[in-house]
Amino acid sequence: MTIITGYTLKYWRERIRHNVESVFALLQQHLDSFLSDDNAWIYLATPAQLQAQIVSLLPAYQRNPDEFPLFGIPFAVKDNIDVAGWPTTAACPAFEYIADEDATAVARLKAAGAIVIGKTNLDQFATGLVGTRSPYGIVKNSFNASYISGGSSSGSASVVARGLVPFALGTDTAGSGRVPAGFNNIVGLKPTKGWLSGKGVVPACRLNDTLSVFALTAEDAFSIADIAGGVDETYAYSRINPASAPATLPDSPLFAIPENPVFCCDTFAESAWQNALNELQAMGATLQPIDFLVFSQLAEQLYQGAWVAERTIAVNGMLSFPEMMDPIVHQIIAGGKNYSAIDAFKAEYQRAELAQKIQYILARFDAIIVPTAPTIRTIEEIRRAPIHYNSELGIYTNFTNLADLSALALPAPFRTDGLPAGITLIAPAWHDRALASFGLRWQQRLALPLGATGKALDGEAMTLPPSGQHIRLAVVGAHLRGMPLNYQLIECNATFIESTQTADCYRLYALANTQPAKPGLVRDDKGASISLELWDIPLAHFGAFVAEIPSPLGIGSLELADGRWVKGFICEPVALHDATDITGFGGWRNWIISLEENHV
Repeated sequence: MTIITGYTLKYWRERIRHNVESVFALLQQHLDSFLSDDNAWIYLATPAQLQAQIVSLLPAYQRNPDEFPLFGIPFAVKDNIDVAGWPTTAACPAFEYIADEDATAVARLKAAGAIVIGKTNLDQFATGLVGTRSPYGIVKNSFNASYISGGSSSGSASVVARGLVPFALGTDTAGSGRVPAGFNNIVGLKPTKGWLSGKGVVPACRLNDTLSVFALTAEDAFSIADIAGGVDETYAYSRINPASAPATLPDSPLFAIPENPVFCCDTFAESAWQNALNELQAMGATLQPIDFLVFSQLAEQLYQGAWVAERTIAVNGMLSFPEMMDPIVHQIIAGGKNYSAIDAFKAEYQRAELAQKIQYILARFDAIIVPTAPTIRTIEEIRRAPIHYNSELGIYTNFTNLADLSALALPAPFRTDGLPAGITLIAPAWHDRALASFGLRWQQRLALPLGATGKALDGEAMTLPPSGQHIRLAVVGAHLRGMPLNYQLIECNATFIESTQTADCYRLYALANTQPAKPGLVRDDKGASISLELWDIPLAHFGAFVAEIPSPLGIGSLELADGRWVKGFICEPVALHDATDITGFGGWRNWIISLEENHV
C-alpha cells in the first residue's frame, strides 16, 4: 500500500472507500511510517487501540456508509483533551491520568467514523504560544527547524502541516489554535466559545477556552467543527446557536484592519501583510483602517490581570511541585495567587466594557482582518527571552475569546525569507460559517501548497456542509437584488447564494394592483423555467421575514432545474384572474426591463 500523507478529507474518503476491508492495515502501515523521534507526538495508538476503534464501526458502516462521513479517517488530539482509555498529560508527566471517557468533541468525531491515532505535544498546561515549553521536547517549525512551531497546540499543527493527518483538535485560549496555524501554513478554526463542548478538556482558562480545529483547508476545518460541535447538556458553558448570523460574507466584503499594525521590527512580516492586503483588494474587499487600541487593551488583560488565576485553578495541586513543571509555566501560573476576588471582579468589569466597545466597532464591518502573529521567532530567541517574545505573539489573538468573537486563521502569501505568514479573520460570535465561506474563496484564489507537504490545492470547488441555522429561499420578483424589497432580506442578515432557475413546470404572472409590483409564481405542467435567486436567511429571522409577506403570496416549496427543492414564494390561484402572464419573459427582471424600455 502507498503511504498517505498530505491529503484532505476528500482524498481520504475515496481511499477508505476503496479499502474498506483493509482499513486497519492501511492505518497501521500509516502509523508505522512515522519517525520514532517525532516529538510532535506524546502518545500513539497501539495496534489494539486502533483495531478496537475500527471493529466497533465497520459493521454499521457497511450497512449504511452515509451515517459515517469520517469512517477510517485518522486524526490527532492535543494531549489536554481526553480519549477514553488513553493517558492525558497536558505535557506534564506528573499530572498524567487515564481518561475514563472521550471528550465530547472526540466522541462525536469517533461516532462519525474518525479514528484517533495519537495525542500531540503542547506547551505545558496549554500555557504559551511558542511550542517550546514541554518536557517532551520542542516542536520545531515544519518549514525551518530553527524556528518555533507556535503553541500551545504545537503538535497538532505540526502533524497536520506535514500531512500525517488531515485534521487535528487543539485548544485556543489566547491564540493557541491560530498562531501555530499561521506559522505552519495551515488553517486554524477558533470556534465561537461554547459551540464545541469543553467537557473532557483540561482547562487553561475555563471561561475563555475553546477547542480548535487544524486542517489543510477551510472546507475541512469547518466540516470537522460542524460534526464535533453542538449543544452538550453536560457541559456548563455549552451554548445554543441563536441562528441569527449570516451564512456567508458578501462577494465584496468590508473589512476593518489595524490602522498602525505592529510587526516587532520584522520587515519580512510587514511585507507579507502588505501582500495579503493587496490580494484582499484584488478579490473585491474594501479595507478600512481603524484604531486598534481597544483591541490591544483587552488583549493585555489575559496575562497581565486576574484572568491568570483561572490557570491557577486548573493545575490545582501541581503548583506545590515546581520541580515537576516547566519553570516558565510554573512562574506564569503561580502568579494567579497574587490576585483577590476583588481583583477578579474588577477584571471582569473591565473586560465587559472593552468587549462592548469592540462589538460596536465590528458591527460596522463584515469582519476585521489582522496578521495572525506580528512576527516569528527562532527557538534560540525564545530561549533568551521566553516571556517577552511569547507575549509579542498574542498581540492579534489574546483579545478574541475575552470579547466573545469567532476567528479563522488562514494561510497567506509567504514571507520572502521562505517562512509562512498568515492572516486571521475575526467576527462576532456565531459568524464561524460566514468566515469559513470567505476562507474557501481565499484559498482557491491563492492556491498555496497544502501545509508543508508541497502538494497543490485540489482544483475542485470547495463547499461547506448544509447549514442547520439557515433557510435557503428562492426569490423571483421584488426581493431580487436591485429590486425595491431586497432590503428586507438584507435587514434579516440574509446572504445571496446564486442565480439559477426553477424546473420547467412553472408559470410567472405580474399581479395586478400591487405596490411595489409583485409577481406570482405557480406550478403548471405546461410551464417553463423561471429565473430566480437563492438566499440564505438565518433561521432566527425567517419568521419575521415571512410575517411581512402580504396575501395572496406565501412561502412553499419550489423545484429547481437541477432537482433541488427549496423554500420559495408561491401565489394563491385566486390572484391570477386579473394578472398578466409573463412566463415568456423567463423571469421578473426581464419583464421589468421590457416595461422600462417601453416607458410603461
